[in-house]
Amino acid sequence: MSAFVRRHSVWAAASLALTPLSAVAQETPQPPPAAQDALDPTSPMAPLPDLGVEWPDLSKAPAGQDVVSQERAEVATEIRYDYRITGIDGVGSPLMRQRFDAGSTLRANRGEPANAAQLDRRAREDAELLTTLLRSEGYYDAQIATRVEPQAGKLIVTLEAEPGPLYRLSDVTLAGVERADGKAGALTKAFGLEKDAPVNSDAIAAADARLRTAVGEEGFAFAKVGEPEIVVDHATQTATLVQNVEPGTLRRFGKIVMPEPRPVFGPKHVQDIARFKPGQEYDASALDDLRRALVQTGLVSTVKVEPVESGDPSTVDVAVNVEPAPPRTIAGELGYGTGEGARAEVSWTHRNFFRPEGAITLRGVLGTREQLGSIVFRRNNFHERDRILTAQLTAAHLERDAYEADTLSLMGSIERQTNIFFQKAWVWSLGAELVASDERDVIVSTGQPRRRTYFIGALPSNLTYDGSDDLLNPTRGFRLGARISPELSLVGKAFGYARIQLDGSMYQPVNDRVVVAGRVRLGTIGGAPRDAVAPSRRFYAGGGASVRGYGYQSIGPRDPNNDPIGGRSLAEFSLEARVKAFGNFGVVPFFDGGNIYTSALPKFSGFRYGAGVGVRYYSNFGPIRVDVGTPINPQPGDARIAVYVSLGQAF
Repeated sequence: MSAFVRRHSVWAAASLALTPLSAVAQETPQPPPAAQDALDPTSPMAPLPDLGVEWPDLSKAPAGQDVVSQERAEVATEIRYDYRITGIDGVGSPLMRQRFDAGSTLRANRGEPANAAQLDRRAREDAELLTTLLRSEGYYDAQIATRVEPQAGKLIVTLEAEPGPLYRLSDVTLAGVERADGKAGALTKAFGLEKDAPVNSDAIAAADARLRTAVGEEGFAFAKVGEPEIVVDHATQTATLVQNVEPGTLRRFGKIVMPEPRPVFGPKHVQDIARFKPGQEYDASALDDLRRALVQTGLVSTVKVEPVESGDPSTVDVAVNVEPAPPRTIAGELGYGTGEGARAEVSWTHRNFFRPEGAITLRGVLGTREQLGSIVFRRNNFHERDRILTAQLTAAHLERDAYEADTLSLMGSIERQTNIFFQKAWVWSLGAELVASDERDVIVSTGQPRRRTYFIGALPSNLTYDGSDDLLNPTRGFRLGARISPELSLVGKAFGYARIQLDGSMYQPVNDRVVVAGRVRLGTIGGAPRDAVAPSRRFYAGGGASVRGYGYQSIGPRDPNNDPIGGRSLAEFSLEARVKAFGNFGVVPFFDGGNIYTSALPKFSGFRYGAGVGVRYYSNFGPIRVDVGTPINPQPGDARIAVYVSLGQAF
């Protein structure tokens, strides 16, 4: 009985690196011509050894053609080749074929001229490669023969494979797993390899990786896992696998420790970010999650998170080391929308002005119809992962077709955040707002201008469920959201009302290139007549995030000057097909509709419809959107074309 031992780590190493067995044709040496023999340059040359293809007869050169030139042309034509493999149908995995294609010398040079020595060397190299790959799949007796023959005006190199029997595991042993404090069954199940499984290096490497992950997730912070050892028995065409496991003691989380000085934040804030608490059973995946969350703060450039001994054999501390990243950011944004005009925004942010993670942002907007300045305080991970505390002071001047307003507002909120790194199903926010707004509109019955000052207190809140697969570019799933804002308004006298808005969207893939998306929005203001509500707090429709094809806020009832006046309720819908065209570009035909009503509830009548087409460029940070729409049943004064440019899908 013959046997040998090899260690498996990655597929190439796990192939056991046995001496390749190949039956490659050997050249028969020919005696050199006598030195005194004269060479006739016009006589035919001897055939290529073992290739079965004669060199061209140079005596048949057409009149006027240089003999050497013809020789070069005919040799280049007849020595081009292709290759094929036989005997491996139903043998091995698709990954084996991908690896062969990636490493094949014959494939890399297919169609290029080659001489006999080059073809022989390439065939030998590919035979060795295929033998190695078959052994990595469990075919340890594989043999590859090669031959070269002419076919259809070129040479065909054939690799004839005889895989032989598939070797299987006769025994699988995880030595030491029985000491895993009642977790032996979970570790064995995670390993997943059993008796009679093929001796496949990829399967063994995957089982090894699962075992190493499982010991950390099952509470063994300092487990030692050896390399899998395989003994192959060619006589019985089987193999045995032994892997040593030293789990150590089961641990629970202790405290977070960080070295001094702490330039970014301390252990208490890191504990707020972590998804584990002291006393919980140790889980190595929680450390990976913490590492990603610390990077996502934007305040650190490098992060190291690892378990360390705590002095208590039942617990393990978590050592966190971070290197600070530049805390300041300057950002800019340009945009344009029909009805909104051109808009430029610039901001300066210090993300750790008030430690820990207390950011201060100075923001300014300069546009043809909007000017704004604001100071924003934002504390991320406020005593809990992804909980945000925000305070904002804003002064703004807005010019809209419906009104003109000079507004000073102070608002604060606390919210649960979603983001592209940790997209969440449920998101909520609770807020408070104080507003003083000087607004100009017209009296609807006469068209005469008027000016009123509003003092408003509001308690806006929202709740959203996100069942989609991507935050910026969803391709399947749905979203539902509700927003309610009880408000108290003082303009001459005090009165109250409530603004409620419901949103829903759905995304359905048709195939790999087409996604159909739809959106519905409903809104109502109850408790006060339309004319009593400040123009800036009413509902409006039309624009890039509403009914495309129309100007911003241009849909709905209008005053005698043909300007929109807003309303107490709205209904909207959008349908679009997101088609991947080529490369990173896509085309999006769309159809939108909606209307604004002065009644408290939408009447679902008199819809204004818009249609058009958009272009998407799918960048690394989300799709860049350019939509061009036209109104199907416009109101008087509506432009025939509307253009919208922004980041992200329309919904």
